[in-house]
Amino acid sequence: MSASCLSPLNTAAFLFASVLTAGACELSAPTGDVILTVSGRIEHTNVGNTAQFDRGMLEALGLVDVTTSTPWREGVMTFSGVPFEELLREVGAYGETITTVALDSYQSDIPVSDTRDRSVILALKLNGVDMEVRDKGPIFIIYPYDSWPGYQSQTYYSRSTWQLTRIIIK
Repeated sequence: MSASCLSPLNTAAFLFASVLTAGACELSAPTGDVILTVSGRIEHTNVGNTAQFDRGMLEALGLVDVTTSTPWREGVMTFSGVPFEELLREVGAYGETITTVALDSYQSDIPVSDTRDRSVILALKLNGVDMEVRDKGPIFIIYPYDSWPGYQSQTYYSRSTWQLTRIIIK
């Protein structure tokens, strides 16, 4: 509906909604070192056409714990991180596929449907300690491997990008 077709009251509501919508598409800018850049089919950005996050911004989205064994470590570990679904909501992602890129340029494609399990996380902590590059950090995609036998397969292991630095929504 064009603004010229609106009554004065509806025009005010239309303009107010437009201002709210415009502001809702901007994320706050990172103040620390950027550890994750999201691009592609996203609505909410903060640096050009990307959404960049420092550790504090990611932690502010809310962390959940996933306690599971992995093929990369001995025993059961507790990973803390942002539910992948929450990050996608934050950036207004609207694609079907997520391409993840690691520091060493390793890439993996993940269907967006994987993120509907809120236990699939972007892990930032291992047993309560911030993950560093030498520990597969600062971000490691973790599935709850022990919760379903299907997660204990090469398909999901290959989607578990460590040293994650970029996400591209397609």
